[in-house]
Amino acid sequence: DAEGLLRIKEENQKHYRRAQRHQEKKEKIQRHNRKLGDLVEKKTYDLKTQYEHLANLRRMHILELTSVIFPIEEVKTSMRDPADVSSESDNAMTSSTVSKLAEARRTTYLSGRWVCDDHNGDTSISITGPWITLPNNGDYSAYYNWVEEKKTTQGPDMEHNNPAYTISAALCYATQLVNTLSHILDVNLPKKLCNRQFCGENLSRHRFTRAVKKLNANILHLCFSQHVNLDLLHPLHTLRNLMYLVSPDTENLGR
Repeated sequence: DAEGLLRIKEENQKHYRRAQRHQEKKEKIQRHNRKLGDLVEKKTYDLKTQYEHLANLRRMHILELTSVIFPIEEVKTSMRDPADVSSESDNAMTSSTVSKLAEARRTTYLSGRWVCDDHNGDTSISITGPWITLPNNGDYSAYYNWVEEKKTTQGPDMEHNNPAYTISAALCYATQLVNTLSHILDVNLPKKLCNRQFCGENLSRHRFTRAVKKLNANILHLCFSQHVNLDLLHPLHTLRNLMYLVSPDTENLGR
């Protein structure tokens, strides 16, 4: 029994010495982890600072781009409310009919339902100058109507002020701006759309509407990436969405 007790004491001493070594190793690992934690915290702060600096640079480049090369502004139109015109032409028209006409003017049929559109017809959005505008309500039917009419009409086109020209020019500039913003913000666009898509040849209605949908999808994707207020966006308002994206009031522009 005395020999067995002695062996047990020796084993206990070995375990005790091993436990001490393990404790020292544990403390060493904890010190190393604390150093790594401090280093990671410092690197995280430096990275956050670099991100903020990069965001400010991106923001500065975008604001310079949209103020010098691609200015986007809201242009008021002199279009009168059809309810007012109708009421002047027909004194017997009831007030309910006038209000219904005004309400119909402020609504847009979208995705199987009628949605309110307070800006419908009142304004247009210009890009690169007040003479190149897009309808605010996203109705670009003037372009493919002109293309279809041109197919049936022979002879040179003498209408230099045709709205189809301004629509194609505005969409072309918008495409160039979106592709440039994608490069500056380092955001991959979901749809591939080249800069010359809307210029050159006369696009058919199917190809034109398909290209417009791609452009609108890319613009919305950029707006989502920069955390633009969703209440301001409309899937058909091409230049208005772009205007909200590059606005100086967009807090997260450049993130």
